[in-house]
Formats: sequence, C-alpha cells, structure tokens
Amino acid sequence: MDIMSGTYYWPATFPSPPSYPHLEGDLDCDVLIVGGGSSAAQCAYYLADCGLKVAVIEKGKIGSGSTSTNTALIQYSGEKMFTNLINSFGKEYISRHLQLLQEAINEIEAASKAAAIPSEFSRRDSLYSASCSEDIDKLKKEYDYLKQQGLNVDFLLKEEIEEKYPFSRDAAIYSYDDAELNPFKFTHALMDHAASKGIQVFENTEMNGHHYDSQTKRMIVSTKGDHSISAGRVIFAAGYEGIDIRKEKLVSFVSTYTITSKPVDDLSSWYNRTLLWETARPYLYLRTTADNRIIIGGLDDNTNYPEDRDSKLIHKRNKLVEEFNKMFPSIKFEPEYALAAFYGGTTDGLPIIGIYDEYPNSYFLLAFGDNGTVYSQMLAKIIAEDIIKGNSPDLELYLQDRPLAEKK
Repeated sequence: MDIMSGTYYWPATFPSPPSYPHLEGDLDCDVLIVGGGSSAAQCAYYLADCGLKVAVIEKGKIGSGSTSTNTALIQYSGEKMFTNLINSFGKEYISRHLQLLQEAINEIEAASKAAAIPSEFSRRDSLYSASCSEDIDKLKKEYDYLKQQGLNVDFLLKEEIEEKYPFSRDAAIYSYDDAELNPFKFTHALMDHAASKGIQVFENTEMNGHHYDSQTKRMIVSTKGDHSISAGRVIFAAGYEGIDIRKEKLVSFVSTYTITSKPVDDLSSWYNRTLLWETARPYLYLRTTADNRIIIGGLDDNTNYPEDRDSKLIHKRNKLVEEFNKMFPSIKFEPEYALAAFYGGTTDGLPIIGIYDEYPNSYFLLAFGDNGTVYSQMLAKIIAEDIIKGNSPDLELYLQDRPLAEKK
C-alpha cells in the first residue's frame, strides 16, 4: 500500500535512532510481532517482561511507515461522539470503552517515563469546538455525558472562548489532561526498551508468506531472505498495511493532509497550547511541538488513489495555512514540512482486534481512527493480557464481530 508521500517532520527530530539487524537464519519464538511502527512497539512493550520468547520483524526501518505521519494528539475523545457510540453499542459498553481510553493515556505516560529515550510526552488540554451553531446541542449532550462519567471537562460559551483565544466559536468542550508526544521517538523508545529486556528486533526483514502447521499447532512465517519463523502466536501490527495481509470489511480509507511549520518565536496567543479540533467533518486539528512548531492537519478527501491524493498536496497545504491564519492572525505560520497520507477509520467508530479462522493463533491489531496511538496502547495491552493470562475480559469489545446494542 502506498500510504504516504511528502516531507516528514518526526524523523528529522531523531536522525540517529537505534538500528537493528536483519534476520539471518530460521527462528523459533513464542510470539512474533509483524510490524515496526507504534502498534508493534506498544505490543513489544507489554510483552517485554512476561518470560516469553518474543521477536519483532519490520520490512524496513523501525518507525518508517505511518508512524512518521502520525500527529499524535493523545485524546480519549474521537471522531464519533460517545453519545453516538452509545446508540450502536449501549451505555455499559461505551462506559467501559471510555474508561479503557483514559487508562491508555495514563499507560502511554507511564511507558514514556519507563523508556530510556525521551518521547516528548506532555499533558495538554483540548478544545473541541462547535464548527457551526447547529452543532451546539449535540456538543452539549456530549459534554453532559462526559461529566456524568466523571471526566474533568468544562463547557465554554462564545464569550469564554473569545476571552482565551484570538478566534471565536459558538461553544466548545474544554477537556483537561489529554496529551501530546513525538510518535517517532515514542516508537523507538518502546522498541529500545523491549530490546533491552531481551526481545529480538529485526529490521529489513519482510514477511512474504505464512501458514498454519496443524501438526505443531504453530504459525510459520517466511521472509524474503528465505528464512522461516515458527511462532506459537503472531500479532500482525503492521498498521494500514495489515489490510494488505487480511481485508477487513469494517475498515475504510480516506486521504488526509498535514503541514508542520518552522519554529515559532511567540505562541503566547495560543491559550495553554491547547490541542484544537472541531465538530465539522472533515475537521481541522492543531497542536504545537516541543520545539515550538505548529502542526495542522485535516481537509480529508475521499480519494483512495495515491496519485490523486498526492496531486492535491500543494492546494491542501495552502488551504491549511489559510485556515490557520484565520484562527491565529498574529502568529506567522511558515510551512516547512507537508505530507499527504491515507487515513484509516472504522465504520462503527471502534478500533479492531481481528481474530480470524483462517489465521489460527493470530491477532490483527487494527488501531484505526483518529486516536490511533491511544487505541494501539489499549489494544496492545488487551492482546498481551490474552497471550500471557490466557484471556482478557475486554477482548470481545474490540473483535471484528463485536456485539451491537439490541434495538428496541
């Protein structure tokens, strides 16, 4: 899958990351993780101290896929409001989902502190604003639900928003204690941490085949180097390229665009350097970075063709700059990096742990959606728990055939 093009900011922040050898012989392990992005690293992190023999294979370099395009707004709220998810799955189901998302953000913070490589994790508040007056009522309904669930949120009216920001919106949910990080450094930090605990990591090792051996009850994965890996369990954590391995009907793709500015001298007009996003679909999202840059993304396009996606990059870049200037007229935004990428979501709004009959002893970690890093942390922990303990009570919430609420 041709998942992205353009210029990438995150790898430039860590030009000499740890490197790993390629696989030079056959291998036997308890758990094989296929992939080398953030999802794979998060799985490796949870399996690092479990006493199992674990290996990771990545066809290129660690963090070289969609991790490099991840804007890493670490939030519990997502594109589909929880009040809408309740209509599909029920109150108890979504209450647990929200709890797991909050726990995942705390787990990301703990993981970033445990690893030796700093990942620029920083707690940030979020402003989720109504893009038009018609969205105020549903935003207020979402706020009421979050408040009932014990979340630390405020509901801001137009005057309060204008007091804090140089732009105006009719209403917004102000959420406390979300976060941001550097996803490229975070991925390398977790992979380095796992490697230090004995997990074997192989770069430039591409899978080119797999089958189940019914006699040994093990998955056999072959590589382009003509080597064979025998694994008791396999976690396919290859991001969007996991769909090339096994199609999933709940997944759909659009094209998205992101630009990163040169460092900005003065961000004082940006209240608390809040994470910013909105109710419009497609929506804009904004954040700052540790070196005082600004990242703005969005303007999603329904095209699934890389050539069409890439042809629109210059226009989308200019449009994003224009939208930023409307919001922050006193901040000079000079774009330095611009990229176009595929963005995967799910039709029902929840991420997926795919367990399929034709892939025995295997998990597909499909943390698709606008909270990919948070989803990955949550799903990686569930999968690791299922492997280590033999079950996870939360696994069924995210299976591809998860139960919908009964309609009455």
